[in-house]
Amino acid sequence: MVRQVSAQGLESFQDMRFGMFIHWGLYSLIARGEWVMHHERIAVADYEPLAAQFNPTRFNADEWVSIAADAGQRYMVITSRHHDGFSLYDTALSDYKVTNTPFKRDPIQELADACARRRDVKLGFYSSLLDWHHPAYRFRAESGLAWADYIAFLHGQVRELCTRFGEIACIWFDGDWPRHPFDEHNAYFKAGGSFEYDALYDLIHTLQPQAVIHNNRHEQPLPGEDVQGIEQDLPGANTAGFNTTQVYDLPLEVCMTINDNWGVHHGDHNHKSSRHLLHTLVRAVSVGANYLLNVGPTADGEILPVHVQRLREIGAWLRQHGDSLYGTRAGVIPPTTQTVSTRRGAVHYVHVLDYVSDCVRLAGVPEALTQARLLRDGTAVALRRDGDQVTLTLPAEQRDPFDTVVALT
Repeated sequence: MVRQVSAQGLESFQDMRFGMFIHWGLYSLIARGEWVMHHERIAVADYEPLAAQFNPTRFNADEWVSIAADAGQRYMVITSRHHDGFSLYDTALSDYKVTNTPFKRDPIQELADACARRRDVKLGFYSSLLDWHHPAYRFRAESGLAWADYIAFLHGQVRELCTRFGEIACIWFDGDWPRHPFDEHNAYFKAGGSFEYDALYDLIHTLQPQAVIHNNRHEQPLPGEDVQGIEQDLPGANTAGFNTTQVYDLPLEVCMTINDNWGVHHGDHNHKSSRHLLHTLVRAVSVGANYLLNVGPTADGEILPVHVQRLREIGAWLRQHGDSLYGTRAGVIPPTTQTVSTRRGAVHYVHVLDYVSDCVRLAGVPEALTQARLLRDGTAVALRRDGDQVTLTLPAEQRDPFDTVVALT
């Protein structure tokens, strides 16, 4: 039987509710998204020299962690190695790594140290299952290497991530999409090869018993996976076209971008509003999901100022209303077009997201809930009950421009 995360680790992961995803690597130099090597069919011989240009002199680990903390994000997940095969830490298993660039430093070690100093943001790692650069993944005929050589590399890097950076929040895998097998470089895997998940997951849960495992497969989670992930959609939706709409009996995590790309893209200015992003966070938590919101730093090591602005606006709201999200679970009051809810123990939080009128009508409200107050300052809110139907009266002066939160007790 495959090991699972500890109960304490799973509770801690759910309690955090809001995290920062970071996609950063050599592709940031090209600034046309993290899939640029694949989409533009850039050969390894032409892509690999980017490492000689990578020198993010504006990178500051303390600043990145402070931005996450200001946003109210309790964890961050950074690409230790994306599909292009470049390792963003000082791995002993490859020379194709950040410490062999003009930058020379290990940014992941610096982030781990910054998180340890603050202690209010935990660090987790994205790890790519596929690799467009590694000879044992893509060039076995030419290199004489076997699939087992790639598995040794993949599992070896995961071991490094689990043993070199202290206690971590999660390992986040990506690159195995059973319903969308478009990686033409790996015929062996498509023909039935294996990433040896049982051994990989046991390795993680043994070395990091409180770290959750997320595998972005867009399918039913496998034994040993602790979280069901949804990409660019809320649970049960599939506007992105590759998610399963079935929600399984596991904690959930939604990952989304602020604009349209994960890695920085100089032509992408479709930055979502702070209000929209906050509403997505609230809707995710209302159905029991964490919200992992992405930033794609520049090649210089800067998180885009417009993304920092959005994040800090969300954080300002969370400083007054965070109790309605952190440590909560899915709401039991049925959602409406205006509202969703969350709960912690006997307290139920109604999130009024749209101002239709001063009267907010709810159905299916537990009978024991008879008092209503604004979460931000404790002001009493008028409540009228008719059976399980409740009407809250919220005049304009009691409204929040982003989300008015009413605590029902």
